[in-house]
Amino acid sequence: MVFFDRIEFQLDSFFCKYKQKSEQSHWFHAHRGIEMLYIYEGEGEVMLEGKYYPLSSGTLVWIQPYQLHLVDVPSNPNSVYVRTNLTFDPHLLSAYLAPFPGLQRFYERLWKGNLQKQVFSLQEECPLPGILEELQQTRHELPTEREESFGLSMLRLLRFLQQHVFTESLPGTNASLRALKHVENITEWLENNYHRPFRLEEMADELFLSPYHLSHVFKDSTGITLSEHITFRRIREACSLLANTSKTIREIALEVGGLSSSYFCQMFKKNKGITPENYRKTIRDRQRTEYLRGKDNKI
Repeated sequence: MVFFDRIEFQLDSFFCKYKQKSEQSHWFHAHRGIEMLYIYEGEGEVMLEGKYYPLSSGTLVWIQPYQLHLVDVPSNPNSVYVRTNLTFDPHLLSAYLAPFPGLQRFYERLWKGNLQKQVFSLQEECPLPGILEELQQTRHELPTEREESFGLSMLRLLRFLQQHVFTESLPGTNASLRALKHVENITEWLENNYHRPFRLEEMADELFLSPYHLSHVFKDSTGITLSEHITFRRIREACSLLANTSKTIREIALEVGGLSSSYFCQMFKKNKGITPENYRKTIRDRQRTEYLRGKDNKI
């Protein structure tokens, strides 16, 4: 049996295809929200940001907003492709995570961080299938109980990811509390200033750190340099603008860092493997398809 449902808490902000069955899959796209894909049966490969990874039973894929990906499962008369897809607005979990600052920091990195690994092979008897079934069952509850059950199930999912999946793929897990506080301040500063030309000395003066110490503690705690983080943040913002506005490439380049159009296009293609124009076309084509499917399957 195939389930194709929306749980309508906040304007269709959570979308679930539970144990969907098909003979094959081949679609190149990106989402506005976070997507988590879990494979029960079938074999193929997933292309994520230009890199290919094998898919098989027990594979988990975590896809951040606006990341281009292709799930390619060829037709096979001897097997069926069975998976669960969760796609949700990242802001949806903010209220549930407020009482759990450690879990909230972890989730922020899953949402916005530069992840070293996003495709995992899980043990056959891991609890993830049970958590996904539990999420699916929330649709059968009364509206007054559904949101609470959903929140508890999503918290359980995040805790599972924190303890058993992303244990080695998030740099800085063992960083000191002092270093983490510095990184939080640095990240907040960058979030408020990434759209302007970057000057290390200016940031160091405002955060009362030396340029060397600032760069050193950030790289040690996150695994990437300040320049890499800024590039990643600018590209993520550019993806949102390309998908959701009609702004020109020149306007977007200026808005995400005061960049020239030529430099912005080079930076974007180097990191995404596709030009900004083709990215816009790809994601908007997908958005139209999802909108039409949502109208057909909405309950």
